[in-house]
Amino acid sequence: MMKLFVKFQTLASQDRGATAVEYALLVGLIAVAIIGTVTALGGQINSLFTTVKNALANI
Repeated sequence: MMKLFVKFQTLASQDRGATAVEYALLVGLIAVAIIGTVTALGGQINSLFTTVKNALANI
């Protein structure tokens, strides 16, 4: 019975390592998507904020 428990604990600890790697990959992919979006839309967003700032300044 003890051997089965030790074997189960070993498998469970390997799953935690795999899960951590999967989460790290997801975080990396999300970061790449955010950076790509900001890079692609950065100029448009900047001009939008400038337009809003100028409109508020004229009030």
